[in-house]
Amino acid sequence: MGGDREGARRTAARVRGVVDERAGFGRHGWFLAVLAIGAALRVVTMLGYRPALWFPDSYTYVVTVLRPRPDLVRPAGYSMFMKLLEPLHSFGAVTAAQHLLGLATGVLVYWAAARHTRRWIATLAAVPVLVEPYQIELEHLLVSDTLFMFLVVAAVALALAGRPKAVTIGLLLAAASLTRTVGQPLIVVLVAWFLLRRQIRPAWIMLVAAVVPILAYGGWFYATYQRVGVIGANGVFLYARTMSFADCAEMDPPPDLRVLCDPRPADQRPPSQEYIWARDAPIVALPGITFTKETDDLAMRFALLAIRTQPLDYAGSVLAELGRSFVWGRPVYPDQEIYGYYQFPETPPGPPGRYPAQVGTEFAKRYEQGPIGTSIVEPYAGWMRAYQDVARIPGTVLLVVLLVPPAAVAWRAFRYGRGPGSPRALWLLPWSVAVVLLITPAAVAEFDYRYVLPAVPLACLAAALACGNGREFTDLIPRNVQL
Repeated sequence: MGGDREGARRTAARVRGVVDERAGFGRHGWFLAVLAIGAALRVVTMLGYRPALWFPDSYTYVVTVLRPRPDLVRPAGYSMFMKLLEPLHSFGAVTAAQHLLGLATGVLVYWAAARHTRRWIATLAAVPVLVEPYQIELEHLLVSDTLFMFLVVAAVALALAGRPKAVTIGLLLAAASLTRTVGQPLIVVLVAWFLLRRQIRPAWIMLVAAVVPILAYGGWFYATYQRVGVIGANGVFLYARTMSFADCAEMDPPPDLRVLCDPRPADQRPPSQEYIWARDAPIVALPGITFTKETDDLAMRFALLAIRTQPLDYAGSVLAELGRSFVWGRPVYPDQEIYGYYQFPETPPGPPGRYPAQVGTEFAKRYEQGPIGTSIVEPYAGWMRAYQDVARIPGTVLLVVLLVPPAAVAWRAFRYGRGPGSPRALWLLPWSVAVVLLITPAAVAEFDYRYVLPAVPLACLAAALACGNGREFTDLIPRNVQL
């Protein structure tokens, strides 16, 4: 009898386990379906474009992997990520890891949203990062943006948890800042978030955890170049940014800065990046490499003078660059070459043209321990090209998503007398981070399509949190079109 009872208990436990598993799938079924679609799209991409897609920056990252030292233009965080995968000697492993990070980002968005809103809203918030073709194409490029996006979203998701892990959040932000320098302002945003919630101790702990690794990297950078910072190109990039409006007749620069002037009218000048890389750019024509300390300091002085003497022109230029993020179409910008890197190609891309990339090619062969390139395999590649032709998130939709949280707050204040101080102000953190990620490149560099994508999951998370339990969301929709 005792054995029968024990067997019955085991059977009952197995039945309960199956019921709980099916109930879990039922609760999260829509999200799991979207996650499966996202995984399938990534598998098709890996089958169609083997082993990876290359970007001009990719070769520089590989050089840093095999010759560890700080780069003057880009911090080494992404190279460290590639270094972890070097024993596999496969760029396909790098893209596979990036695709997993993309899926993990979708899971984080859903997890953070589902704790505070209905699951169908949380699922909608995760859809763009999971199935958007440009997002998937970016994950297949050997660039830092996917890693950066995951680190930032992970930090924000943990900050929204009931008991935030301040040390972990700080380390994630440090890693993000050492992957892309645009992550540095996010440390201030997260500190302000904790202080706004009167979490003084976590704010200081997070700040220390974020700053210490950055200072350590800065020490390595100083030991290498005898320069303070984590990169040596801030002045050059800001100079290039100001060349969209800088008027030397109005600025009246001193003689040493006048060599950086461009006599052409502002509306006849090339995109900002050309002032960094084009052979005929004034700063490139100066003696020595572009990113020497003397050249970078000269460029910074010019840029600051332009901003001081033409503040309205600078503000208008930043708004114009920011506005490119919200257009309905997808116009070619900054040029056809860069624009083409964000499309699934029909033919294998040619060899790199820039000299630093040509040097990086030899390092890439050492990393792969064999020839490099991209093999396009049909019909899988054709499926992804067709998918990219019909599916995307227009910039105007991103703008609408960003407007949902303030609109929801205004509606609650009007109808219920509740303002942003309510518990649903959780939306403020991902919303602020998304806005900073969009504004910073427009202010200090220039618009680029790949700079927009990391802000999308955060904007969607903010909109989901602002919608609350879903009832207030449907209240915003006219009665004759409610779901």
